[in-house]
Amino acid sequence: MTNTTILKRSCWIFDLDGTLTIPKHDFPLIRRELGVPDDQDILGYLASLSKEESGPLHEWLYDHELDIAKQTEPAMGVERMMNTLHQRGARLGIFTRNTKSLARVSVEVIGLGSYFPESHILGRDEAPPKPEPDGICQLLHHWSAAPSDAVMVGDYLFDLQSGQKAGTATIHVDTTRQFAWPEITDLGVGDLVELCDLMARE
Repeated sequence: MTNTTILKRSCWIFDLDGTLTIPKHDFPLIRRELGVPDDQDILGYLASLSKEESGPLHEWLYDHELDIAKQTEPAMGVERMMNTLHQRGARLGIFTRNTKSLARVSVEVIGLGSYFPESHILGRDEAPPKPEPDGICQLLHHWSAAPSDAVMVGDYLFDLQSGQKAGTATIHVDTTRQFAWPEITDLGVGDLVELCDLMARE
């Protein structure tokens, strides 16, 4: 998990919540409110329901996530990270399990709107949610780039799995530094500050 050569790649795709922002989602609360079994993915569970059943649950989830988006805070080092990549001429994208509209709210709240055009932000309505790789593939196609040009950066298993499936490099941001999925992680860092420090040495 120390492959720093990937830091020279030209296309960077980020998870949003917990990667570019300080995590605020209370997933046990969300599961209770939506009636999601502990052994099932939240979005997967909602997708398994009929439209009549899932409609009110999606509405509750959107309203709950909107409240979170309005209160979001930037992760440590995020502005430095974006400046560094921007100065290098890198292409920047976000692939989130949130909706695009909610992602835009979060991005604006933390002051990163100028780095991410709307077409570079994909949510669960534009592509199947992570761990599926479709959102990454869409961004690479939009940029006329190859997987070997790209890095997927995230704080959770689904982020790393989507990057692996798409054929990109993967960076796991883990404040606990436990790095639970080394087999699908090319580089592990404790936060974006550490990642920027590593980039400065390349």
